[in-house]
Order: sequence, then C-alpha cells, then structure tokens
Amino acid sequence: MAWLARFGPVAVGYAVFQALVGLLPDSLFGDVARYALAVVSGIGTGLAVWLAAALIRARAAADDGPAGTAGGLPAPHGRGAAPPDGSPHGPGPLPDLSSAAYATLAERLTVFDDPLRGRLSGWPHALEELPEPVRPTATGTAYGLHIVLELGVPDGRLRATDLVETLWRLRLPDGGWAARSQGAVPRPEVTALVLGALARAGADPERLATEAARCADRFRHELEPAGLEMTHVVTTVLRGLLRAAPDSPVLPRLRDVLVDGAVTDPARGHRRCWAARLAPPGGRTATPSPVHTAQAVVALDRAARVLGEDANARATREDGIRWLLSCPGPAHDGCADLESSRETVRRPHPVDAARHEVLSVRHFAAAWVVRALLTPGARQTVTEEDLETVWQELLSGAAASVWAQQADGIWTWDGDELAHPVWMTYQGLSALRAHAVWMYQPGA
Repeated sequence: MAWLARFGPVAVGYAVFQALVGLLPDSLFGDVARYALAVVSGIGTGLAVWLAAALIRARAAADDGPAGTAGGLPAPHGRGAAPPDGSPHGPGPLPDLSSAAYATLAERLTVFDDPLRGRLSGWPHALEELPEPVRPTATGTAYGLHIVLELGVPDGRLRATDLVETLWRLRLPDGGWAARSQGAVPRPEVTALVLGALARAGADPERLATEAARCADRFRHELEPAGLEMTHVVTTVLRGLLRAAPDSPVLPRLRDVLVDGAVTDPARGHRRCWAARLAPPGGRTATPSPVHTAQAVVALDRAARVLGEDANARATREDGIRWLLSCPGPAHDGCADLESSRETVRRPHPVDAARHEVLSVRHFAAAWVVRALLTPGARQTVTEEDLETVWQELLSGAAASVWAQQADGIWTWDGDELAHPVWMTYQGLSALRAHAVWMYQPGA
C-alpha cells in the first residue's frame, strides 16, 4: 500500500474509475449503473489509499517519540534520522539539535535577585526545578556557560558576560565554590569546574590565578583525604586547573597521583585501567570502571599536551585506551561499558564531626567514552597499533548511545527526580560535536 500512496488518493481513485468503466460490460443494468459502480469504486479506493497514507504518517510520527514531556521541556525527536531528501550529503541532525538546545537553555534561564550577592543569571542543577525562579547554582551555571561557549552566541538571550559575573558572585566568602549540598566550605572539584568554565570564557587571568592557587593549596591530603582517593575528584581538578592555571605546580603531582592509582585488570589482558577509587579502602580489590578509565584518559591526555609525559605516564594512558577498546560487549551501542553510573563523595562534616557531607555524583558513561576515544593520544595509539576497525566500531556505538539519550538537544537521566541535569546536556553536546568534527571529510 505504501507505493500506492505516492500517487495520491485522487489519482488512484480516478485510475480505478477509468479502468472499471472500460472493463464492466454494457449489459450491466445500463450505462448509469455502470458509471455509478465505477464512481463508487474509485472513491472507495481513493479513500483507502488516503487512510493508508495517514497511517504511514502516524507511524512515522510515533517513531519520533511522544508529543511532549513534563516540565515544558522539548519533546523527543527521532534518533539518527536520514536527511529529509534522502541524500547522503544532505544536512545532518546536529544543527537542529544544537539550535533546540540553545532555545531550551534560553527559555529556562533563571534571573534571581539575591539580597546578599546581587542579581544572578544562570541555572540550577537541573532544568525542570520548581518552583520558579530557582536560585542559580555554581555547578549548573558553570555547565550552562560551557554549553553557551560550545554552541556560540547567535543572539543576546544568553550572554556569557552575565554568566561569568554570576559565577564570581557565587564565590564563597573565603574563596572557592561548592555544590548546593556542600554548604559554605569550598570543594576542589567544584572550584576547578568553575575555574575551567571561567578560563574558557576569558575571565581575568589574575583573579583566576589567585583562585587556582587557593584550590591547589586546599587539595592536600591533610585537608582533602577523601577527594585525593577518588578518580572523579582528581580528574576534575586536573582538567579544571589545566585550563585555568596551566603553570600551577600542583599539576605534575596530580598527574602522578592519577597514574599511580591505575589498577590491572586480568579479565582484559592485564591492561591498566581505573576504578572509582585510586586507593580502595580496607585493602579491597578495586573494580575496573569504564567511566573512570575514560575520565582518567581524558585528563592524562590533556596533561600530556601541557606538561609533557614520561614513559610511565604514557604507557599507563595508552593502556587505558587499549582497555576501553577491549570491551567484550557484542553490541557497542548498548554494552555494559556504556551504562551510566553513580557514586558518592563522602567527607567529614565541616562543623559536626559526627556527621558526613554527602555528594551524589552521576556519570554519563557513553559521553565519557566518546571523549576518551577522540583524544589525540587515543587516535595516535589506534593508528600505530592498527586498531582502526575496533576503534571505529566502539566509537560509533558510543556516539549512538549518546544520541539516543536526548530529546531536542536536552539529555535525560532516567529514574531521577532531577531528570534533565545541565551537566548531562553539556557532556552530550560536547561529545557529539567532537565526534562530528572527527568524522568530517571535506568534499565527501
């Protein structure tokens, strides 16, 4: 029936009418009856074709996702749709995705008049938080600033200068920044995140250097024993300070902490990789983690560009790449290595020693794997060791997994009250845009 729909219901109905007029015998109750039967048959056939075409369109629309989502956020679009004209060289879906993400961010921008800090423009941790207006947070606004810089600024709805000023106003009285659940004590991973966003936006280098020095001074075992044991915290601080203070003397030390914290995985050829903790408590065996291995590979690759690397650091980083490429999953767009995960950063409470400060951290594994496999160092290892086929297969699967978790450029964390975190949209966008740049072939 699909091929009939291409001719149009009217054309098909007329064709049936003409055919019946020619085929029905003249003796069939006269010309009037013969023509009436042909007209009825033609109309019926045309109506059937119209209904079939409508059904095809409805099924296509259903494949594109539900009509809307809660909280006024964009409705899902189809995944990886081909260009509308069917041409392999037609426009891809990324421009529309980027435009939709920008529009949603502009719509959900919060302007909040804080009696102590002044006017704040930015975002809370997630896009759908209520009631409005919600006070912007350092974490949400830093990731939102990263998105604005990633997409560019096509109009004045989102101003990077306003976001930069808001982040400076959210700075704690004694310097540094903290997550909303961490209170008034600055934490190195949040401070480094904010400093990295400010540096990318071109903030004052002297102010950045001052805050970076404070962050580095606080990130010592005497003050941050829990943070220095966690791969997520160390890699976040390393990436942020590489952007904000590439000359910081703490960077080589953090790089070495990360290299020394790698573990060996017998299940994947005794290759080195990373677990959630760099120093597992109580002598327990560390469980290799794809997302933490990807985070470590990204951080060490950036450190190598800025600091250089010795033979041990390079060998460890390259082993992490080989470990990711040795994923045993049969379908790389849904293998276990791409399953997102959670962890908890637990620290002693700064005031009450009987309590703990608990920060829940979620990891977008597929986006991290894409970013790790697209590092210059990974590409060099793939070329030198003739791993192009497995690299391409795993990268394509990871990119497809990243794409599948968004709707109109906004990424969703399933099964959570804050289902549209700003950080996840930034990581998804940056991963897909990096993948598009790597795949670009002039003249193809």
